[in-house]
Amino acid sequence: MLESSTILITGGTGSFGKTFVPMTLEKYNPRKIIIFSRDEMKQWEMAKIFADNPKVRFFIGDVRDRDRLYRALDGVDYVVHAAATKIVPTAEYNPFECVKTNVIGAMNLIDACIDKKVKRVVALSTDKASSPINLYGATKLTSDKLFVAGNSYAGEHGTRFGVVRYGNVMGSRGSVIPFFISLIEAGATSLPLTDERMTRFMITLEQGVELVWDAFEDMEGGEIYVRKIPSIKMIDLAKILMPNGRLDYVGIRPGEKLHEQMISTEEAGCTFQYDNYFKILPAINNWSSSPARIKDGSPVAANFSYDSQTNPEWMHPDDLLQWVGANIDKLRFSG
Repeated sequence: MLESSTILITGGTGSFGKTFVPMTLEKYNPRKIIIFSRDEMKQWEMAKIFADNPKVRFFIGDVRDRDRLYRALDGVDYVVHAAATKIVPTAEYNPFECVKTNVIGAMNLIDACIDKKVKRVVALSTDKASSPINLYGATKLTSDKLFVAGNSYAGEHGTRFGVVRYGNVMGSRGSVIPFFISLIEAGATSLPLTDERMTRFMITLEQGVELVWDAFEDMEGGEIYVRKIPSIKMIDLAKILMPNGRLDYVGIRPGEKLHEQMISTEEAGCTFQYDNYFKILPAINNWSSSPARIKDGSPVAANFSYDSQTNPEWMHPDDLLQWVGANIDKLRFSG
């Protein structure tokens, strides 16, 4: 589907974009990939990586700027929406800015994609959009609802919108594993831990990219895709990385959950499972009973929820150490 196409990634200089671009170039050989973001320094750094590839282009812009989006989307076939204000405490202390990017930015993109006749759009979401307790999660839930409803809003224009939802991305900039690695390599003898009960889902950037590919291929419009991935206890993660170290409990940050949830019990009635992922279908327009959207999926149990505490799949310590060893250079850069 993405073969010989033009793809635009909002927020494309982040960890996801830096993984999506080389993987997609290799697998699909698109005509062009446009990196749309507002940070000129990050674009300059990323442009050096792809200096010899004329297929990778860069476009300074902000999803808050509707007119700039219209210009950037000329001739674009597919869009990945990765731009967001994502850090939970930052969103709590800067709520107006979070809403402008995550909600108003989503509205701008939806309008622009419809008017520019983009074929398909996949928006990146988060576990925090499921039963949100913080502003970041609430804005991403709102964003998800906007992209789902955008399929009705598009009318006869034909633009389709879907969402992918995943939890803690291993090795992404600012995430816990590169943070711990940076402390260990700096000679720390202890690691900070928020709460001994805390659990998290673990997904690699490569798995996140593959989920976006799956969504582009499968979507009829309005689906939310959730990949099946393992969980890990944060206390186990710390002990695996620093077996003889001390743990310093620092308390949960404002708006932070003990456990990640990606599918709530309330969403179970519209959720179907497949080999590698779950799919939450929209409750609106009877789309949750649409055969074209359900395909070969099986409905989950009525009381089903998908969270990191009750997840039946757990990451083995050897798998974590093997992954860290294979990605240590990236982790040092991301810490």
